[in-house]
Formats: sequence, structure tokens, C-alpha cells
Amino acid sequence: MHDQEHKDHAALADPGQDPHGWLEDIAGEQALDWVRERNGASEAELTARAGYAPLRARLKTILDAKERIPWVGYHAGFYYNFWRDAEHERGLWRRTTLDEYRKPEPAWETVLDLDALARAENENWVWAGSVKLKPRGDRCLVSLSRGGGDAHVVREFDLAGKSFVADGFVLPEAKSSVGWIDADTLFVATDFGPESMTSSGYPRIVKEWKRGTPLEEAATVYEALPDDLSASAWKDFAPGFERQFVNRQIDFYSSELFLREEGRLVPIPKPLDANAFTVRGEIVIELRSDWDAGDRTWPQGALLAMDFARYMAGETAFEALFLPTPTTSLDGVAATRNAVLLTILDNVKNRVVELRNENGRWIRRDVDAPKMGALEVDSVDEIESDDYFLTVTDFLTPTSTYLAHVGNDRRELLKSMPAFFDASPYTVNQFAAKSADGTYVPYFVVMRKDVEWNGGNPTLLYGYGGFEVSLKPFYSGITGEAWLAQGGAYVLANIRGGGEFGPRWHQAALKEQRQKAFDDFLAVAQDLIRRRLTSPRHLGIMGGSNGGLLVGAALTQRPELFNAVVCQVPLLDMRRYHQLLAGASWMGEYGDPDDPAQWAAIGKYSPYHNVSPGKQYPRVLFTTSTRDDRVHPGHARKMAALMGAQGHDVLYWENTEGGHAGAANNEQTATMYALTYTFLLQQLK
Repeated sequence: MHDQEHKDHAALADPGQDPHGWLEDIAGEQALDWVRERNGASEAELTARAGYAPLRARLKTILDAKERIPWVGYHAGFYYNFWRDAEHERGLWRRTTLDEYRKPEPAWETVLDLDALARAENENWVWAGSVKLKPRGDRCLVSLSRGGGDAHVVREFDLAGKSFVADGFVLPEAKSSVGWIDADTLFVATDFGPESMTSSGYPRIVKEWKRGTPLEEAATVYEALPDDLSASAWKDFAPGFERQFVNRQIDFYSSELFLREEGRLVPIPKPLDANAFTVRGEIVIELRSDWDAGDRTWPQGALLAMDFARYMAGETAFEALFLPTPTTSLDGVAATRNAVLLTILDNVKNRVVELRNENGRWIRRDVDAPKMGALEVDSVDEIESDDYFLTVTDFLTPTSTYLAHVGNDRRELLKSMPAFFDASPYTVNQFAAKSADGTYVPYFVVMRKDVEWNGGNPTLLYGYGGFEVSLKPFYSGITGEAWLAQGGAYVLANIRGGGEFGPRWHQAALKEQRQKAFDDFLAVAQDLIRRRLTSPRHLGIMGGSNGGLLVGAALTQRPELFNAVVCQVPLLDMRRYHQLLAGASWMGEYGDPDDPAQWAAIGKYSPYHNVSPGKQYPRVLFTTSTRDDRVHPGHARKMAALMGAQGHDVLYWENTEGGHAGAANNEQTATMYALTYTFLLQQLK
């Protein structure tokens, strides 16, 4: 830091020099009056612009379009889908058959009408998913959230009768984890009362709950420690390989796994930071660090497999299903009845490998799939079927989903998204920027084919850079219509902290190394300017959640590079993030700010502690949700209020619903993105 920055930092660190009291006000309650006034003023300013109303109408049309792909999940002969449109604001849970799904307009059977339920119960229900009884049970556990938060109510539902089960399993609102053991027994991890939740706000106690008995009488299966992240349990229903498992999630990246048999828990030996699961009698282990197993060292990022019983007996004769290279990483694993399908990233482009276990040996086959863009693989049913869904997408090609089959490359096109914007004027390029430490960081640019490299193009740079999340090409009618069609260039940065090149790419920016993620993002911005695609006057940045921290750090460190910042549901006060909601669960990512040595690193980039009244900043739009129970809206409230008090020009919009997504339905989503892109166009064109 420069001397002035040290003085600013020291002043903010001293509550006595914080006249508004916002520094120590962890939840941002004292800033509420300021942000409420700013909330209305910001919305009024942006909605008054001539382009806002038609843009919002167009985005609402895209969100409500009936031609969108109705994504489905299979269970017991039916394909289930959750659907929202203009007539069904909260949504329909519905189902159909495969023969019907193949048709352009399938005949759907309504299973649950969430709008009708919300009216009948006078609740603002938001769909939070279901857990079905496998393999062919007629019961499921439906989760409903009030306003879109992570906490939800769980209620047993009869799929045959299409109604909630009278006197069935019911859990009150909490951040719960539930799973079936059999038709009359559940694994339940929920808020059982005082001291039953971890410091991160997740359940730490797993119980076995029998039908017809009070929840208070459920038998305890496992208790994690109060400072662990969470505990959970589940059953593998594969016929002939039925097993029960309990997981102790110590932090975001380390866990212990137990086999539950005959009422006792048997530890499954694995590295704490490795993921492990079973596939029809095989244990599969995904490594996040190098591992000495037997007479061999396996590299981080590898995927290993061997017979489960032999492994539990102490053998270590693994077979490698995947070994990383400098440009490749494992992006996804899906299991069908007789195969494992690997989705691999190679320089941020996907390919698919099929593996079949024949007579104790894994036989691999490269699947003939598109070589550009992003691929997603989802098994239809890992117990009964060797079919799988293959989804194909890129920035300019509407997403399509196919029904594919293990053993061959024949696939059937089931659904395609319509083109929501004319893609013909645009092209996609992949470039690389040299970061501060010499690392080359790839990024994608979507722009007009006839772009003039004169520094005058409105350009939006998006990034995330955390939690080993990979950013891949995607098709978005909102981005296409609201940005590309308005003359903008769109940039997706694959910075460290993400998973684009496996665990090493993520771990390079972990904890005290976090600045490397910010350096990478800033390097991409500078590379765009160096190439003269854009200039600081026309360059904006956007990010949400951890990406909100990213753009907050970029804003405070290099404000001269940008003219607009969109900071969505962000973390910003890194001194107190672990004291809010789920924040303690992220100390494996960011570190512990109560440790002076770790705070020395965190404090250098914490946006709230590094914003200064003596600097010039680009205009910022903060967006958040009152109902966000993952990243507290206090982060955005405090930062916006502090910047406003320092005399900086900020806009602020807090939606009352939506949880961490920021919006709970299509109406709110259309408003949120219309405000966002109206702001960006105003600042950058």
C-alpha cells in the first residue's frame, strides 16, 4: 500500500474514527435508513431512462418464453420439470412421459401448483427442490423456501395422489438435509434446538427418524463438532450394493466419510480433502492434493477407483479413471447403470469420456461430441438406465439437450432453445493475459465480427475466481439482448481461484494467496485495454457473491481502469464475514480474520476497509436481497452507505425477496437485469 492508503486503512480500523457507526454494525442495520432512501432513488433514476421500459419488457418476454427448454429429471417412469412463466409466477411442478417429452408441445400433468399453494396458505413460497424415494417409490420430500432463502420447510408429498401426505414427515423452516432410508425412515439433519447447528449455521447432528414418531424421539446417528461446517447422511440405493453413508464436513474442502452398518460407523480411509463416492460396488476418489497410496503417489486432480470391499480391507490397487495434464481438469462425473461418464475441461473447452467396468477393468471410450463450447452430462437414472442427457451450449449457439446412450455415439435431439438474439454479427475469441506473477490467464471475448480495435467499445468483464468454480461458455438471451445487441462486447475471465485447470488453479488463490485472483482479473482488464478493444471510459465489471468480492477488490485497487461496477449479493466486509450467516463456512476459502497473521493478508484487500474518501471511483451499482440468508445484505448496505458518506456516486437496489439469487420470480428477475444493464449502458456507451 501507499502511505495514504495505510492512513485510510488505519482510520477505518479505529471505530472511534467511524462517525456513522457502520464499521462495527455487522449486519448493516444502522445503514438501513441511508440505503432505503438510496434504494428508491436508484430505482427511480434507472427506470426513468428511455431505454429501461422496452428493455425490461424484452427481458420479461425472454424469461417467460414457452419455447425455453423444460429441463427434466427422471423418476419411476415420469420426467419431472419445474416451470415458471407469465401465467405461473411461482411455478408449476409437472411431469410427462418420454414419448410426450419428445414432442414439440408435450402434454404435461400438473403435480403441484406453487401459485395456488402460496395463495391458499398465504405464503410467498419459492420452489427449493424435492428428494424422491428410490428406486420407484411414490413418495418424495418437497422443500419450500419463504422468499427464496436457503432455509426451507420440508413436507412429505404423495406423487401418486399429487398431494401432501396427511400426518406425513414435516420439518419446520431451517437449513436442513434430508434423505430416504426406506419408505418409513429418514436421515434428518436440521435445527433440533440449542447447540444443534454449527457456527456456520448448518446442521451438525444427523438422526434417524421413524414414521409416526415425534422428531424429538429420532435416534442420533452422528454429531459433528460445533466448529465443523455440517453433517449429513444418505443411502446408496443401487440394487445389490445398498449402503448407508454419513459425512462430516469439517470445512469447505475437508471431510470425513463413514460407512454405517449394523448401527455403527466405520471410517472410510481417504485424504481429508478428497471427495469419495460409490458406483455399484466401486469406491471412486477425487483428489485435491497429491496422495501416497501404497507404493504410488497419485497427483492432485486425479480420479481413482477400485472395488469398495477390497479397499475397506486395506488394499490400494487403484485404477486411474482420470489423470490431469497442465491444460486439462475434471469438470464433472456422472454415473449410469453400467458406466461412468467424465466431463473434462481442456483449455476451458469440454469433452466427454465414457468408462465401463468389464470384468474388473475399466474400458474407456471418447464420446464423439462437439469440440467447442460447454458440455454437461446428466444420467437419466443411475440405477435403472444407461441413457444420459447431453447438453451442448456456447455463447452464440442456443442450448440443446440430447438423449444419448452408453456404448455408442447415437443421440436424439430432444429440445433446443430458440435463438433469443441474432448471433450472426458476433464472433467468439479466446485470448490470454499475463498476470502479475507471469501466469497466463485465459479469457473469452464475445464481440461483433466487424469490431474496430479503437478503444471505444463498451465492454463488460465478468469474473468469479473462487471455490473451484469453472466459468464456461454459455448461451444467454439476457446477455445477448441486453448487452450484445446494444453494441457491447462481453468478456468471461477464467482467473485463478476457479476450477478451470483443476485444484492447482483453485489453490493458487486460496486464503493468503487471494490477491492472485484479483491480479488475474486486473490483468485481463489491462489486456483488453492494451489490445484496444476498449478503454477505461468504456470498460465495466460485474460479479456476484464471491464475484462481488472480486469486483469490490478491483474497484478499490485499480479504480482508474473502469467506468462502471456492478456488485451483486457481495462479500465486502472481510473482517466480519465469518460472523454473518453462512460466512464461517468459507474460512477454508478466505482464512480466519480473527487470526492476526491471516488478517494481515485479508485486510489488504477487504473492499470495505480499503475504500477511501480521497480517491476517485467509477460509479457502482450494488444489488442484494433482504432474504439472502447466505451472504448477508449487510455487506452491500454498509459498503454503499460508507461510499455515499465519503461522497462517492453509488446506486443501490435491494430486492425484498429472492435469497442469494437476488430475485424470486421472472418479474423480479426482469427488473433486476433491466436495472443492471440500463446502468451499464448509461455508463459505458
